[in-house]
Amino acid sequence: MSLRHRRRWYLAVLCLALPVIGTASDIPDTIGQRMQPCMVCHGAEGRATTQGFFPRIAGKPAAYLYNQLVAFREGRRSQPTMAYFVDHMTDAYLEEIARYFAALDLPYPPPSAANAAPARLARGRTLAREGDGALGVPACAACHGAALTGALPAIPGLLGLPRDYLQLQFGAWRVGVRHALAPDCMGEIVSHMTPQDLSDVAAWLSSQPVPTNAPPTAKLTRPLPLSCGSDPP
Repeated sequence: MSLRHRRRWYLAVLCLALPVIGTASDIPDTIGQRMQPCMVCHGAEGRATTQGFFPRIAGKPAAYLYNQLVAFREGRRSQPTMAYFVDHMTDAYLEEIARYFAALDLPYPPPSAANAAPARLARGRTLAREGDGALGVPACAACHGAALTGALPAIPGLLGLPRDYLQLQFGAWRVGVRHALAPDCMGEIVSHMTPQDLSDVAAWLSSQPVPTNAPPTAKLTRPLPLSCGSDPP
Protein backbone atom coordinates (compact mmCIF):
# COMPACT_ATOMS: atom_id res chain seq x y z
CA MET A 1 0.00 0.00 0.00
CA SER A 2 1.44 3.36 -1.03
CA LEU A 3 1.94 6.22 1.43
CA ARG A 4 -0.91 8.12 -0.19
CA HIS A 5 -3.27 5.16 0.19
CA ARG A 6 -2.18 4.60 3.79
CA ARG A 7 -2.98 8.21 4.60
CA ARG A 8 -6.42 7.86 3.03
CA TRP A 9 -7.02 4.64 4.94
CA TYR A 10 -6.04 6.28 8.24
CA LEU A 11 -8.36 9.19 7.40
CA ALA A 12 -11.19 6.76 6.76
CA VAL A 13 -10.65 5.06 10.12
CA LEU A 14 -10.58 8.45 11.87
CA CYS A 15 -13.73 9.55 10.07
CA LEU A 16 -15.58 6.40 11.07
CA ALA A 17 -14.66 7.07 14.67
CA LEU A 18 -15.93 10.65 14.69
CA PRO A 19 -19.64 9.90 15.17
CA VAL A 20 -19.05 7.77 18.28
CA ILE A 21 -16.94 10.28 20.19
CA GLY A 22 -18.95 11.40 23.19
CA THR A 23 -21.90 9.83 24.96
CA ALA A 24 -25.04 8.42 23.42
CA SER A 25 -27.08 11.27 24.86
CA ASP A 26 -24.81 13.84 23.18
CA ILE A 27 -25.16 12.56 19.61
CA PRO A 28 -28.50 12.12 17.84
CA ASP A 29 -28.81 9.04 15.64
CA THR A 30 -29.86 10.83 12.47
CA ILE A 31 -28.79 10.39 8.86
CA GLY A 32 -27.27 13.87 8.98
CA GLN A 33 -25.12 12.94 11.96
CA ARG A 34 -24.10 9.63 10.40
CA MET A 35 -22.99 11.46 7.25
CA GLN A 36 -20.54 13.72 9.10
CA PRO A 37 -17.51 11.64 7.97
CA CYS A 38 -18.41 12.47 4.36
CA MET A 39 -17.91 16.16 5.13
CA VAL A 40 -14.19 15.68 5.79
CA CYS A 41 -13.57 15.31 2.05
CA HIS A 42 -16.75 16.66 0.44
CA GLY A 43 -17.05 19.77 2.61
CA ALA A 44 -19.71 20.99 5.02
CA GLU A 45 -23.13 19.69 3.93
CA GLY A 46 -21.48 18.10 0.91
CA ARG A 47 -20.80 21.49 -0.72
CA ALA A 48 -17.18 20.56 -1.63
CA THR A 49 -13.98 22.19 -0.41
CA THR A 50 -11.09 24.06 -1.98
CA GLN A 51 -9.42 20.69 -2.64
CA GLY A 52 -10.10 20.30 -6.34
CA PHE A 53 -10.33 16.51 -6.47
CA PHE A 54 -13.41 16.15 -4.24
CA PRO A 55 -16.74 16.94 -5.90
CA ARG A 56 -19.83 18.57 -4.48
CA ILE A 57 -22.47 15.94 -3.73
CA ALA A 58 -25.21 18.16 -2.28
CA GLY A 59 -28.18 18.45 -4.61
CA LYS A 60 -27.08 15.82 -7.12
CA PRO A 61 -29.87 13.53 -8.37
CA ALA A 62 -30.46 10.71 -5.90
CA ALA A 63 -30.30 8.00 -8.56
CA TYR A 64 -26.95 9.36 -9.75
CA LEU A 65 -25.49 9.40 -6.24
CA TYR A 66 -26.77 5.89 -5.61
CA ASN A 67 -25.22 4.64 -8.87
CA GLN A 68 -21.85 6.11 -7.88
CA LEU A 69 -21.92 4.59 -4.40
CA VAL A 70 -22.66 1.19 -5.90
CA ALA A 71 -19.90 1.72 -8.47
CA PHE A 72 -17.37 2.34 -5.67
CA ARG A 73 -18.59 -0.74 -3.81
CA GLU A 74 -18.42 -2.94 -6.90
CA GLY A 75 -15.12 -1.59 -8.22
CA ARG A 76 -16.31 0.23 -11.34
CA ARG A 77 -14.89 3.39 -9.76
CA SER A 78 -11.54 3.25 -8.01
CA GLN A 79 -10.95 5.32 -4.89
CA PRO A 80 -9.65 3.48 -1.79
CA THR A 81 -11.32 5.65 0.86
CA MET A 82 -14.73 5.53 -0.82
CA ALA A 83 -14.45 1.80 -1.37
CA TYR A 84 -13.54 1.34 2.31
CA PHE A 85 -16.60 3.26 3.45
CA VAL A 86 -19.20 1.53 1.28
CA ASP A 87 -17.74 -1.98 1.16
CA HIS A 88 -20.28 -3.50 3.56
CA MET A 89 -23.19 -1.10 3.11
CA THR A 90 -26.49 -2.47 1.84
CA ASP A 91 -28.32 -1.17 -1.20
CA ALA A 92 -31.02 0.22 1.09
CA TYR A 93 -28.51 2.21 3.13
CA LEU A 94 -26.80 3.54 0.00
CA GLU A 95 -30.22 4.69 -1.22
CA GLU A 96 -30.79 6.47 2.09
CA ILE A 97 -27.43 8.24 1.79
CA ALA A 98 -28.20 9.25 -1.79
CA ARG A 99 -31.61 10.66 -0.87
CA TYR A 100 -30.11 12.63 2.02
CA PHE A 101 -27.54 14.46 -0.10
CA ALA A 102 -29.91 14.87 -3.05
CA ALA A 103 -32.36 16.75 -0.81
CA LEU A 104 -29.78 19.38 0.22
CA ASP A 105 -30.69 22.54 -1.69
CA LEU A 106 -27.75 24.86 -1.03
CA PRO A 107 -26.26 27.81 -2.92
CA TYR A 108 -23.11 27.46 -4.96
CA PRO A 109 -20.04 29.66 -4.56
CA PRO A 110 -18.80 31.75 -7.51
CA PRO A 111 -16.75 29.73 -10.01
CA SER A 112 -12.97 29.85 -10.14
CA ALA A 113 -11.41 32.16 -12.67
CA ALA A 114 -10.75 30.47 -16.00
CA ASN A 115 -7.06 29.66 -16.31
CA ALA A 116 -7.00 29.00 -20.04
CA ALA A 117 -6.49 30.91 -23.27
CA PRO A 118 -9.63 32.35 -24.93
CA ALA A 119 -9.31 29.96 -27.86
CA ARG A 120 -9.22 26.98 -25.51
CA LEU A 121 -12.29 28.22 -23.61
CA ALA A 122 -14.11 28.78 -26.90
CA ARG A 123 -13.37 25.20 -27.91
CA GLY A 124 -14.60 23.99 -24.53
CA ARG A 125 -17.84 25.94 -24.89
CA THR A 126 -18.42 24.50 -28.36
CA LEU A 127 -18.00 20.96 -27.11
CA ALA A 128 -20.30 21.59 -24.14
CA ARG A 129 -23.03 23.38 -26.09
CA GLU A 130 -22.81 21.96 -29.62
CA GLY A 131 -20.54 18.92 -29.58
CA ASP A 132 -18.38 17.92 -32.55
CA GLY A 133 -20.15 15.91 -35.21
CA ALA A 134 -16.91 15.15 -37.06
CA LEU A 135 -15.57 13.38 -33.97
CA GLY A 136 -18.90 11.76 -33.12
CA VAL A 137 -19.06 13.73 -29.87
CA PRO A 138 -22.52 14.97 -28.78
CA ALA A 139 -22.94 18.17 -26.82
CA CYS A 140 -22.73 17.85 -23.04
CA ALA A 141 -26.05 19.71 -22.94
CA ALA A 142 -27.76 16.93 -24.91
CA CYS A 143 -27.58 14.67 -21.86
CA HIS A 144 -26.83 16.95 -18.91
CA GLY A 145 -29.59 19.45 -19.67
CA ALA A 146 -29.67 22.79 -21.45
CA ALA A 147 -28.50 24.53 -18.27
CA LEU A 148 -25.89 21.78 -17.66
CA THR A 149 -27.37 21.28 -14.18
CA GLY A 150 -28.28 17.64 -14.74
CA ALA A 151 -31.46 15.73 -15.40
CA LEU A 152 -33.62 13.40 -13.39
CA PRO A 153 -33.47 10.64 -12.50
CA ALA A 154 -29.74 9.91 -12.79
CA ILE A 155 -27.75 12.46 -14.83
CA PRO A 156 -25.54 14.83 -12.79
CA GLY A 157 -24.94 18.51 -13.31
CA LEU A 158 -21.58 19.54 -14.73
CA LEU A 159 -21.42 23.08 -13.34
CA GLY A 160 -20.05 23.86 -9.90
CA LEU A 161 -17.37 21.16 -10.17
CA PRO A 162 -13.62 21.83 -9.90
CA ARG A 163 -11.55 21.68 -13.06
CA ASP A 164 -9.16 19.17 -11.47
CA TYR A 165 -12.03 16.83 -10.64
CA LEU A 166 -13.52 17.04 -14.13
CA GLN A 167 -10.17 16.35 -15.79
CA LEU A 168 -9.51 13.45 -13.43
CA GLN A 169 -12.84 11.81 -14.25
CA PHE A 170 -12.52 12.36 -18.00
CA GLY A 171 -9.06 10.85 -17.87
CA ALA A 172 -10.24 7.91 -15.77
CA TRP A 173 -12.88 7.07 -18.35
CA ARG A 174 -10.44 7.51 -21.22
CA VAL A 175 -7.88 5.05 -19.80
CA GLY A 176 -10.49 2.60 -18.55
CA VAL A 177 -10.11 3.16 -14.80
CA ARG A 178 -13.68 4.40 -14.36
CA HIS A 179 -16.68 2.53 -15.74
CA ALA A 180 -20.42 3.08 -15.65
CA LEU A 181 -23.14 0.51 -16.16
CA ALA A 182 -23.06 -0.85 -19.71
CA PRO A 183 -23.46 0.63 -22.21
CA ASP A 184 -20.99 3.14 -20.80
CA CYS A 185 -21.88 6.27 -22.79
CA MET A 186 -19.29 8.53 -21.15
CA GLY A 187 -16.56 5.99 -21.81
CA GLU A 188 -17.61 5.97 -25.47
CA ILE A 189 -17.70 9.76 -25.73
CA VAL A 190 -14.30 10.47 -24.21
CA SER A 191 -12.69 7.79 -26.37
CA HIS A 192 -13.37 10.06 -29.36
CA MET A 193 -11.90 13.17 -27.71
CA THR A 194 -8.29 14.29 -27.55
CA PRO A 195 -6.65 15.10 -24.21
CA GLN A 196 -6.68 18.76 -25.28
CA ASP A 197 -10.42 18.65 -25.92
CA LEU A 198 -11.02 17.11 -22.49
CA SER A 199 -8.90 19.82 -20.89
CA ASP A 200 -10.75 22.53 -22.82
CA VAL A 201 -14.23 21.40 -21.83
CA ALA A 202 -13.16 20.97 -18.19
CA ALA A 203 -11.73 24.50 -18.19
CA TRP A 204 -14.91 26.00 -19.64
CA LEU A 205 -17.34 24.05 -17.44
CA SER A 206 -15.47 24.85 -14.23
CA SER A 207 -15.44 28.58 -15.04
CA GLN A 208 -19.21 28.88 -15.50
CA PRO A 209 -21.52 30.08 -12.71
CA VAL A 210 -24.31 27.81 -11.57
CA PRO A 211 -27.66 29.42 -12.42
CA THR A 212 -29.80 30.47 -9.48
CA ASN A 213 -32.71 28.13 -8.82
CA ALA A 214 -31.60 25.67 -11.49
CA PRO A 215 -32.22 22.16 -10.14
CA PRO A 216 -31.77 19.09 -12.38
CA THR A 217 -34.31 19.25 -15.17
CA ALA A 218 -37.25 16.92 -14.73
CA LYS A 219 -37.39 15.89 -18.38
CA LEU A 220 -34.98 15.61 -21.29
CA THR A 221 -35.76 15.35 -24.95
CA ARG A 222 -35.51 11.67 -25.75
CA PRO A 223 -33.83 9.69 -26.98
CA LEU A 224 -30.39 10.56 -25.68
CA PRO A 225 -27.69 10.74 -28.35
CA LEU A 226 -26.20 7.50 -26.98
CA SER A 227 -27.60 4.62 -24.96
CA CYS A 228 -26.52 4.98 -21.32
CA GLY A 229 -26.75 2.07 -18.91
CA SER A 230 -26.85 4.38 -15.88
CA ASP A 231 -29.85 6.30 -17.25
CA PRO A 232 -32.02 3.83 -19.20
CA PRO A 233 -35.13 5.02 -21.07
